[in-house]
Amino acid sequence: MVTTPNGMAEEDEEIGVSSLDFGSSEALEQVRKLTDVGCMTRLLHEFIAYQRNLDLELENHLSQRTDLEKKLNNLQKNAEVLEFVKSEADSMLNQHVRELDLTQSRVYSTLSRIDAIVERGNCIEGAKKALESEDYESAAKYVQTFLEIDEKFSDSDGGSDDQRQELLDSKKKLEGIVRKKLSNAVDQRDHSTIRRFIKLFPLLGLEEEGLQVYVNYLKKVISVSSRLAYENLVERIDQSHGKDFVECLTSLFGDIVFAVEENDGILRNLCGEDGIIYAIIELQEKCDSRGSLVLQKYMEFRKLSRVESEIISYSPDPREVELYLQEMLDLTQSGEQYTVFMVSKIRELRSVDPELGPRETKAFRNGSFSKVVQEITGFYVILEEFFMVENVRKAIKIDEHVPDSLITSMVDDVFYVLKSSCGRAIKTSSMNSLLAILSGAMNLLSNEYQEALQHKRREPNLGAKLFLGGVGVQKTGTEISTALNNMDVVFPAPSDRVKIKSCLSELGEMSTGFKQALNAGMEQLVSTLSEAEYAENEVNDPWVQKLLHAVETNATWLQPTMTSSNYDSFVHLIIDFIVKRLEVIMMQKKFSQLGGLQLDRDARALVNHFSGMTQRTVRDKFGRLTQKATILNLEKVSEILDFWGENAGPMTWRLTPAEVRRVLGLRVDFRTEAIAALR
Repeated sequence: MVTTPNGMAEEDEEIGVSSLDFGSSEALEQVRKLTDVGCMTRLLHEFIAYQRNLDLELENHLSQRTDLEKKLNNLQKNAEVLEFVKSEADSMLNQHVRELDLTQSRVYSTLSRIDAIVERGNCIEGAKKALESEDYESAAKYVQTFLEIDEKFSDSDGGSDDQRQELLDSKKKLEGIVRKKLSNAVDQRDHSTIRRFIKLFPLLGLEEEGLQVYVNYLKKVISVSSRLAYENLVERIDQSHGKDFVECLTSLFGDIVFAVEENDGILRNLCGEDGIIYAIIELQEKCDSRGSLVLQKYMEFRKLSRVESEIISYSPDPREVELYLQEMLDLTQSGEQYTVFMVSKIRELRSVDPELGPRETKAFRNGSFSKVVQEITGFYVILEEFFMVENVRKAIKIDEHVPDSLITSMVDDVFYVLKSSCGRAIKTSSMNSLLAILSGAMNLLSNEYQEALQHKRREPNLGAKLFLGGVGVQKTGTEISTALNNMDVVFPAPSDRVKIKSCLSELGEMSTGFKQALNAGMEQLVSTLSEAEYAENEVNDPWVQKLLHAVETNATWLQPTMTSSNYDSFVHLIIDFIVKRLEVIMMQKKFSQLGGLQLDRDARALVNHFSGMTQRTVRDKFGRLTQKATILNLEKVSEILDFWGENAGPMTWRLTPAEVRRVLGLRVDFRTEAIAALR
C-alpha cells in the first residue's frame, strides 16, 4: 500500500510475466509506472531469467558460425558459375535466334520465288487467254506484271528463260495488234478508240512511242480543222472582212489550247509533265504554219504593201485606215494572248527548274508566226502614224468655234485622235510600237498643233483690229480669246509641257521606287504573324500604306498631263508590276493562318484603292492574288475542296491544281501528306 498526499491509499497493479513482453517498447513504459516494490522484485527475477534464455540462444547461433561461413563461400562460388552459365546461355540463344531469322528469311525468299514462278505462269496463261478474247487491256496488265516480277527475280532459275520468251512472244503480238488498231483509229479519227489503245502503251513500256503517236494525231486533227477554216475563208474572200480573219485565227488558237487542256491526263500518263511540254512545243508548229498563212492572207487581202506605198502620196482614206488598224490590233492581240498563255503554262510546269523555261519558249518568240506578227506590227506603226497626222491636220483645218464653249473644236478633236492612237499602241503589247506612236504624238503636239494654236496671235495689225474699233472688232476679239483659251487648256503653265515630254523617262524612275517600297513592305507581310502582330496590323497597316503612298507620289501627278485612256492604261501597268512582284515574293515565304488572313485584308485594300484611281475594273488584275490569299486563310487542307471543281459556284479559278498545291505548301501548319492526298 502507498499513502498519497491526501492520506488515501492505492494498490499498485500487479504485473505478471504473461502480461509483459520484455522485448517491446511498451514494456519499458509499463515498468516506469510501477510503485510496488514486490512487483518490481518479481519482474526483476523474471527479466534475469529472460536474459539467460537470450544468452543461451546466442551461444547456440555462434556455434554454427563456421558451418554458415563455409556454406556462404560455396554459394558465392556457385553464383560465379551460374553467371557464366547465364552468359553462355544468352550467347547461344542470340545465335540461335539469328539462325532462325536467317532461316525464316530464306524461307520467305523461297516462298516469294515460288509465288513469282506461279504468278509468272498465271501471267503467261492470262495474257494468252486475254489475247484470244481480245481483252487487250487485261493482256497488257498481265504483260506489265510479268515484266515487273521478271525484273525483281532476274537471277531465279527453273525454266524462267522459257517463260520469259513465251511472254515476250505474247507481248510482241500484243504490240502489233495495239499499233494496228491505233493506226486504223487515227485514220478514221475514232477518238474514243484512240484513247483506249493509247493508254496501253505505258503498260507495254512504250511511253515515248505512244506520246509521239498521240501528239501527231492531235496535230493532224488541228491541221484538218484549221485547213477547213482557212479554205472556207479563202473561198469567200471577196465577201470577207477583218473579223473573219480574227475568227479564223482565234479558232486555231482555241483548238491548240483545247488539245493541251483536254488531254492533260493522257499526256501525263505517258511521260508526266515532260509529255505536256512536248505536246505544247509540237503543236506550236501548227500555230507557226497555219497561223502564218492566215496573217499573210490578211496582208494580201488588205493590200498592206500597196497602202504603205500610197501613204507617201497621202492618198488612203483615214477612215479606211482606222478600220485596218483595229483589225491588225485584234489579230496581234489574239496572238499575244495565246502566246502568253502557252508560255506561262510551260513556266508553271518548269517551276522546279526555271532555267529550262526560256529555252523551251523560244519556239513562241522566234517562230515563223512571231515573225509575221512583227511584219504586221511594222505596217501598223506606219498606218497609225499616218492616221494621227492626217486627222490632226484635218482637225486643225476644220477648226471652228463651239457654241457655249470657251475653246474651239480643234482641242477635243486633236486629243481624241491622239487618245485613240495611243490606246491602240498600248494594246499591241509591243514596246517599240508604243514608243513610236508616243513619239509621233509628241511631235504633233510640239510642232503642228502648237503652231496652229499660235497662228491667230501672229496675225498682222492685230492690235489695230482689236483696239481701234470697227465692224469686225467683236469677231476678232472672240477669235483671239478663243485662241488664247485653247493654249491655256493644253498648256496652262510652262512646266506642264515639260511634264508631258518627260512622261516616258519618269516610268523607269518610278519602277525603282515601287520596287523598293514593295520589297520593304513584303518582308513584313509574308513573315508569320502572331496574335499581337495581327491585332496591330488591323489598326495600323504599315506596308500597304507605304506602297500606296509611293503610288500616289509617283503616279497621280501625271494624271493631268495624260489622256484618260493613257492614264488608265498607265495605272494598269503599275498594277501589273505590283501584282507580279507580290506573287513572286509571297511564293518564297511561309504563312500561318493569321498571315493568310492579313494577306487577304491587304489584297482587298489594294483593290479598293486602285479602283478609285481608274475607270476600268481592276479586280481581275488581283484575281490570282486574292485566290491565293483565300487558300492561305483556310482552316485545314481539305477545305479547299469546298471551293474547287463542282463546289466553285460562280468563282472562276485562275490557279491550276499544281499552283493550289504549292500555295497550300506555304502554310507552316499544313502537312505535306495531306496536300499530296488531295484529289
